[in-house]
Amino acid sequence: MIKAFFVDFYGTIVHEDGEVIKKITEIISATGKAEDKGEIDAFWWKDFQTMFLNSHGDTFETQRALEEKSLVHTLERFSSDADAKKLSEMMFAHWVKPPIFEDSHAFFEKSPLPVYVVSNIDTADILQAIAYHNLHPAGVFTSEDARSYKPRKELFELALREAKLKPEEVIHIGDSVSSDVKGASALGIKTLWLNRFGKPVPEGINCITTLKDALKLYGDGGAK
Repeated sequence: MIKAFFVDFYGTIVHEDGEVIKKITEIISATGKAEDKGEIDAFWWKDFQTMFLNSHGDTFETQRALEEKSLVHTLERFSSDADAKKLSEMMFAHWVKPPIFEDSHAFFEKSPLPVYVVSNIDTADILQAIAYHNLHPAGVFTSEDARSYKPRKELFELALREAKLKPEEVIHIGDSVSSDVKGASALGIKTLWLNRFGKPVPEGINCITTLKDALKLYGDGGAK
Protein backbone atom coordinates (compact mmCIF):
# COMPACT_ATOMS: atom_id res chain seq x y z
CA MET A 1 0.00 0.00 0.00
CA ILE A 2 1.21 3.49 -0.85
CA LYS A 3 1.56 5.61 2.27
CA ALA A 4 3.16 8.81 0.97
CA PHE A 5 4.15 10.91 -2.01
CA PHE A 6 7.72 12.04 -2.52
CA VAL A 7 7.83 15.02 -4.92
CA ASP A 8 10.58 16.88 -6.67
CA PHE A 9 10.26 20.67 -6.34
CA TYR A 10 11.82 22.73 -9.16
CA GLY A 11 10.18 21.76 -12.43
CA THR A 12 7.50 19.78 -10.60
CA ILE A 13 5.89 22.05 -8.00
CA VAL A 14 7.39 25.33 -9.21
CA HIS A 15 8.90 26.45 -12.49
CA GLU A 16 12.53 25.75 -13.33
CA ASP A 17 15.00 28.59 -13.88
CA GLY A 18 14.93 28.42 -17.68
CA GLU A 19 13.91 32.04 -18.20
CA VAL A 20 16.63 33.28 -15.84
CA ILE A 21 19.23 31.14 -17.57
CA LYS A 22 18.10 32.60 -20.91
CA LYS A 23 18.61 36.15 -19.59
CA ILE A 24 22.04 35.32 -18.20
CA THR A 25 23.08 33.70 -21.47
CA GLU A 26 22.03 36.85 -23.34
CA ILE A 27 24.16 38.98 -20.99
CA ILE A 28 27.19 36.74 -21.49
CA SER A 29 26.65 36.82 -25.25
CA ALA A 30 26.42 40.62 -25.28
CA THR A 31 29.54 41.12 -23.13
CA GLY A 32 31.71 38.30 -24.43
CA LYS A 33 32.87 36.45 -27.52
CA ALA A 34 30.69 33.61 -28.69
CA GLU A 35 29.48 32.60 -32.13
CA ASP A 36 25.98 31.94 -30.83
CA LYS A 37 24.08 31.66 -27.55
CA GLY A 38 23.75 27.91 -27.94
CA GLU A 39 27.50 27.61 -27.59
CA ILE A 40 27.30 29.39 -24.23
CA ASP A 41 24.42 27.21 -23.04
CA ALA A 42 26.23 24.02 -24.02
CA PHE A 43 29.48 24.94 -22.27
CA TRP A 44 27.76 26.23 -19.12
CA TRP A 45 25.54 23.15 -18.77
CA LYS A 46 28.37 20.68 -19.38
CA ASP A 47 30.65 22.45 -16.90
CA PHE A 48 27.93 22.53 -14.23
CA GLN A 49 26.93 18.90 -14.82
CA THR A 50 30.52 17.68 -14.53
CA MET A 51 30.92 19.30 -11.11
CA PHE A 52 27.39 18.34 -10.07
CA LEU A 53 27.84 14.63 -10.80
CA ASN A 54 31.12 14.56 -8.88
CA SER A 55 29.73 16.38 -5.85
CA HIS A 56 28.92 13.93 -3.07
CA GLY A 57 30.22 12.94 0.34
CA ASP A 58 33.54 14.60 1.11
CA THR A 59 33.51 16.40 -2.25
CA PHE A 60 29.98 17.76 -1.86
CA GLU A 61 29.33 21.41 -2.72
CA THR A 62 26.06 23.31 -2.55
CA GLN A 63 24.06 24.37 -5.58
CA ARG A 64 25.02 27.98 -4.95
CA ALA A 65 28.72 27.13 -4.93
CA LEU A 66 28.46 25.00 -8.07
CA GLU A 67 26.44 27.61 -9.97
CA GLU A 68 28.88 30.38 -9.06
CA LYS A 69 31.86 28.28 -10.15
CA SER A 70 30.23 27.26 -13.43
CA LEU A 71 29.37 30.89 -14.18
CA VAL A 72 32.96 31.98 -13.50
CA HIS A 73 34.23 29.26 -15.85
CA THR A 74 31.70 30.28 -18.52
CA LEU A 75 32.59 33.97 -18.32
CA GLU A 76 36.27 33.08 -18.63
CA ARG A 77 35.63 30.74 -21.56
CA PHE A 78 33.82 33.43 -23.56
CA SER A 79 35.92 36.40 -22.40
CA SER A 80 32.94 38.13 -20.84
CA ASP A 81 33.46 40.98 -18.38
CA ALA A 82 30.04 40.45 -16.77
CA ASP A 83 29.94 40.16 -12.98
CA ALA A 84 29.62 36.50 -11.95
CA LYS A 85 28.31 37.43 -8.52
CA LYS A 86 25.50 39.58 -9.96
CA LEU A 87 24.56 36.88 -12.47
CA SER A 88 24.49 34.29 -9.69
CA GLU A 89 22.20 36.49 -7.64
CA MET A 90 19.73 36.50 -10.53
CA MET A 91 19.49 32.73 -10.25
CA PHE A 92 19.29 32.71 -6.47
CA ALA A 93 16.49 35.28 -6.58
CA HIS A 94 14.50 32.85 -8.75
CA TRP A 95 15.17 29.89 -6.48
CA VAL A 96 13.67 31.54 -3.40
CA LYS A 97 10.63 33.05 -5.18
CA PRO A 98 9.91 30.79 -8.16
CA PRO A 99 6.58 30.95 -10.02
CA ILE A 100 4.34 28.06 -8.97
CA PHE A 101 2.38 25.73 -11.26
CA GLU A 102 -1.39 26.14 -11.10
CA ASP A 103 -2.11 22.64 -9.78
CA SER A 104 0.48 22.61 -6.99
CA HIS A 105 -1.50 24.18 -4.15
CA ALA A 106 -4.46 21.87 -4.77
CA PHE A 107 -2.15 18.86 -4.78
CA PHE A 108 -0.82 19.66 -1.32
CA GLU A 109 -4.23 20.62 0.04
CA LYS A 110 -6.22 17.69 -1.37
CA SER A 111 -3.74 14.84 -1.03
CA PRO A 112 -4.95 12.38 1.63
CA LEU A 113 -1.39 11.05 1.78
CA PRO A 114 1.52 12.99 3.32
CA VAL A 115 3.62 14.82 0.75
CA TYR A 116 7.39 15.00 1.26
CA VAL A 117 9.60 17.27 -0.87
CA VAL A 118 12.82 15.64 -2.13
CA SER A 119 14.94 18.16 -4.00
CA ASN A 120 18.38 18.83 -5.47
CA ILE A 121 18.75 22.26 -3.89
CA ASP A 122 20.18 24.04 -0.86
CA THR A 123 18.07 23.79 2.28
CA ALA A 124 17.70 27.49 3.08
CA ASP A 125 16.63 28.32 -0.49
CA ILE A 126 13.87 25.72 -0.73
CA LEU A 127 12.54 26.47 2.73
CA GLN A 128 12.22 30.11 1.70
CA ALA A 129 10.45 29.12 -1.53
CA ILE A 130 8.07 26.80 0.33
CA ALA A 131 7.23 29.54 2.83
CA TYR A 132 6.80 32.08 0.01
CA HIS A 133 4.07 29.90 -1.53
CA ASN A 134 2.56 28.89 1.84
CA LEU A 135 2.98 25.18 1.17
CA HIS A 136 2.89 22.65 3.99
CA PRO A 137 4.77 19.44 3.15
CA ALA A 138 5.09 16.66 5.71
CA GLY A 139 8.86 16.98 5.39
CA VAL A 140 11.61 18.47 3.24
CA PHE A 141 14.79 16.62 2.26
CA THR A 142 17.52 18.28 0.23
CA SER A 143 20.76 17.43 -1.48
CA GLU A 144 22.47 19.59 1.13
CA ASP A 145 21.00 17.40 3.88
CA ALA A 146 22.21 14.22 2.16
CA ARG A 147 25.45 15.73 0.79
CA SER A 148 24.54 14.10 -2.48
CA TYR A 149 22.41 14.83 -5.54
CA LYS A 150 19.77 12.80 -7.35
CA PRO A 151 20.01 10.44 -9.19
CA ARG A 152 22.43 9.07 -6.58
CA LYS A 153 20.71 7.02 -3.89
CA GLU A 154 21.71 8.96 -0.77
CA LEU A 155 18.96 11.60 -0.93
CA PHE A 156 16.23 9.02 -1.47
CA GLU A 157 17.65 6.87 1.33
CA LEU A 158 17.65 9.85 3.68
CA ALA A 159 14.04 10.66 2.85
CA LEU A 160 12.92 7.07 3.38
CA ARG A 161 14.80 6.80 6.66
CA GLU A 162 13.57 10.09 8.12
CA ALA A 163 9.97 9.51 6.98
CA LYS A 164 10.13 5.93 8.31
CA LEU A 165 8.90 4.50 5.02
CA LYS A 166 9.88 1.55 2.84
CA PRO A 167 10.51 1.95 -0.90
CA GLU A 168 7.35 0.04 -1.78
CA GLU A 169 5.28 2.46 0.34
CA VAL A 170 6.20 5.54 -1.69
CA ILE A 171 5.41 7.09 -5.07
CA HIS A 172 8.01 9.58 -6.27
CA ILE A 173 6.85 12.29 -8.69
CA GLY A 174 9.28 14.38 -10.69
CA ASP A 175 9.84 16.08 -14.03
CA SER A 176 13.28 14.58 -14.72
CA VAL A 177 13.63 11.10 -16.19
CA SER A 178 17.32 10.92 -15.30
CA SER A 179 17.21 12.35 -11.76
CA ASP A 180 13.74 11.47 -10.52
CA VAL A 181 12.58 8.40 -12.40
CA LYS A 182 15.87 6.54 -12.72
CA GLY A 183 17.15 7.66 -9.33
CA ALA A 184 14.08 6.57 -7.37
CA SER A 185 13.53 3.42 -9.42
CA ALA A 186 17.05 2.23 -8.58
CA LEU A 187 15.91 1.88 -4.95
CA GLY A 188 12.65 0.13 -5.81
CA ILE A 189 10.50 3.25 -5.43
CA LYS A 190 7.59 3.49 -7.87
CA THR A 191 7.69 6.64 -9.97
CA LEU A 192 5.46 8.96 -11.96
CA TRP A 193 7.12 11.14 -14.57
CA LEU A 194 5.40 14.53 -14.62
CA ASN A 195 5.36 15.41 -18.30
CA ARG A 196 3.67 18.81 -18.37
CA PHE A 197 4.83 19.80 -21.85
CA GLY A 198 3.96 16.82 -24.03
CA LYS A 199 7.41 15.36 -24.51
CA PRO A 200 7.76 11.88 -26.06
CA VAL A 201 7.33 9.25 -23.34
CA PRO A 202 10.21 6.75 -23.08
CA GLU A 203 9.19 3.11 -23.07
CA GLY A 204 8.43 1.63 -19.67
CA ILE A 205 7.92 4.97 -17.89
CA ASN A 206 4.67 5.80 -16.09
CA CYS A 207 3.67 9.28 -17.16
CA ILE A 208 1.22 11.89 -15.86
CA THR A 209 0.54 15.37 -17.21
CA THR A 210 -0.72 17.08 -14.04
CA LEU A 211 -0.41 16.53 -10.31
CA LYS A 212 -4.15 15.83 -10.26
CA ASP A 213 -3.41 12.63 -12.16
CA ALA A 214 -1.27 11.42 -9.25
CA LEU A 215 -4.16 11.90 -6.83
CA LYS A 216 -6.49 9.97 -9.15
CA LEU A 217 -4.03 7.08 -9.32
CA TYR A 218 -2.75 6.90 -5.76
CA GLY A 219 -4.76 9.30 -3.64
CA ASP A 220 -6.38 6.45 -1.76
CA GLY A 221 -3.11 4.62 -1.25
CA GLY A 222 -3.50 2.19 -4.11
CA ALA A 223 -3.32 2.25 -7.92
CA LYS A 224 -6.58 2.26 -9.84
